[in-house]
Amino acid sequence: MRYFVELSYLGTVYHGWQLQPNAVSIQEKLEDAFSKILRKQIRIHGSSRTDTGVHARQQYAYFDVEDIEMSFKDLVWKLNSFLPEDISINEIIPLTDEAHARFDALNRKYVYRIHLKKDPFLISNSLFFRKPLDVEKMNEAAQILFEYEDFECFSKVKTDVNTFNCTIEEAHWVQNDHQLEFHIKANRFLRGMVRAIVGTLLDIGEGKMDINDLRSIIESKKRTRAGRSIEAIGLTLEEVNYPDNYFNGKKS
Repeated sequence: MRYFVELSYLGTVYHGWQLQPNAVSIQEKLEDAFSKILRKQIRIHGSSRTDTGVHARQQYAYFDVEDIEMSFKDLVWKLNSFLPEDISINEIIPLTDEAHARFDALNRKYVYRIHLKKDPFLISNSLFFRKPLDVEKMNEAAQILFEYEDFECFSKVKTDVNTFNCTIEEAHWVQNDHQLEFHIKANRFLRGMVRAIVGTLLDIGEGKMDINDLRSIIESKKRTRAGRSIEAIGLTLEEVNYPDNYFNGKKS
């Protein structure tokens, strides 16, 4: 039987989602917790492989097991009691064996958070950015992203993918007083893509780069032409979306 897991985590102290030989990951913590509570070896497969330091407000994963000898409510409670406080299990959802957390997702949304004045209540998942920014220009530049599909210029150089094409469905900045958020949704993301886009848009907001430079950067397909990869601290996987009725009322 296949079960989906909806979870959240603060990625600050973890070396990303995926298992690492010499570093602690989210996947390692989950597999350890599930295996000990269910008393059998459990492998967890995530919908997105978030990088080191990246957070997730909503992440999905799945595992396969023949039988669970407790209610989903009890399993969630036991898992949350066992897991560290920066990882939480929200739901356990039974689905068919063909369901796949990664390949069945229609799109994913990330939010990059910045605060423009020192704020101790935002230090765990938002970047303190000290320089003034032209948010209007950054929003104007963000609209250029909709004109393209090939985003090789924003991808990490060493990555094993068949295509650099992504369909961006949402890209805009929202400001609320001293807090600034970049919202971006797409059918898929390349490794390091969001942080490179944010770094480039911040360069435009600082006046280091012209809005129209973004077109030549994207068309060059060269990572060296784009802006820096901004720090992971402000990046959160905000939501993962599946087709309508995908869960078919089977949530616990």
